[in-house]
Amino acid sequence: MNDTTTAAGAPARALDDPRVLIPLALFALYVIWGSTYLGIRFALESYPPFLLAGLRFLCAGIALYGFLRWRGLAAPTRLQWRNAAITGVLLLGFGNGLVCFAEERVSSGIAAVAVASMPLFAAVFSGLYGQWPNRRETVGLLIGFAGVIVLNLGSGLSGSRIGALALIVAAMSWAFGSAWSRRQDMPAGPMNTAAQMLCASVALLLVGFGSGEHLPAHPTARATLAVAYLAVFGSIIAFSAYLYVLRHARPALATSYAYVNPPVAVLFGVLLAGEHVGPFDLAGMAIILVGVGVITLAKLRKG
Repeated sequence: MNDTTTAAGAPARALDDPRVLIPLALFALYVIWGSTYLGIRFALESYPPFLLAGLRFLCAGIALYGFLRWRGLAAPTRLQWRNAAITGVLLLGFGNGLVCFAEERVSSGIAAVAVASMPLFAAVFSGLYGQWPNRRETVGLLIGFAGVIVLNLGSGLSGSRIGALALIVAAMSWAFGSAWSRRQDMPAGPMNTAAQMLCASVALLLVGFGSGEHLPAHPTARATLAVAYLAVFGSIIAFSAYLYVLRHARPALATSYAYVNPPVAVLFGVLLAGEHVGPFDLAGMAIILVGVGVITLAKLRKG
C-alpha cells in the first residue's frame, strides 16, 4: 500500500519540484520571449503599439482570470490588486508597451539587444534591497553584457534617440518592478499573472486611446495571428514562467533570459524574416550563452 502510494505520488511531486520546473520555465523564457520581438514586429504591421500591448494583455488576462476563477481560485485581496497593478504597470505597461513603441522606430533585433541590459539594472535594484549578486553571478552578468555589446557591433543598425530611450526606460522599469514585487504580498501562482495583465491592459489602453491610436479596421491575417501568439504564448505561458522563476530563484538567474533573447531573436529573424547574421552576431551569441552558463552554475553551486 505504501509502495503504491509512493509510486503514484512521485510524478505529482516531480511536477511541483522547482528543480524540474525552473529549467522548464527558463526554456520557455529563452525561446518564447526570444520569438516575441519578431511577433511584435509582425503585429505592428496593422496594430498601433500601445493598443497592441493593451489588447494582448486584456485578452490574455480575461481568459486566464476567468479560467482560474472557474477552477475555484480565490480572487486577489484589495492589497494584492494594488500590488499587482503597480507591478503590472512597471513590467507590462512600461516594460512591454515601450518595447512595442520602440519597435516602430528600431528593428526587433536592436530592441532585444537593448532590453538585454535589464539584468544589470535588476542587479542594482536587488542590491538596494540587500541582495547583491555574488562573485560568480557578477562575472556572468559582465560576460553577458560584453556579449550584448559584440552582438550590437555586428548588427549594423541604428535607431532613433527616442526609440533607444524608450528601450532603456523599459529595461529599468522591468528590473525595478521585478525587484519590488519580490517583497510584496502578491496574488498566488497564476492569479498573479492574470491580475498583472488585467491591470496593465487598462493602463495601456488608456494611453493608446488617449494618444490618438485607433484599432485597425482591416488588419492583416499575419498581424492578427501575431497578436494571438503574443497573448497565449508570450503573455500567459512565458510571463507565468517568469513570475515562477522570480519567486523561486535568485534575481540573476531569473533575469538571465534577457541575455538569451537577443540571439534567439536574431535566429528567428534569419529563419522567418530572411535577416542576415554576420561574424559579430555569431560571436556575440556565443559570449552571451557563456555568461548565462556562468550565472546558472553560480546558482547551482549556491543551491
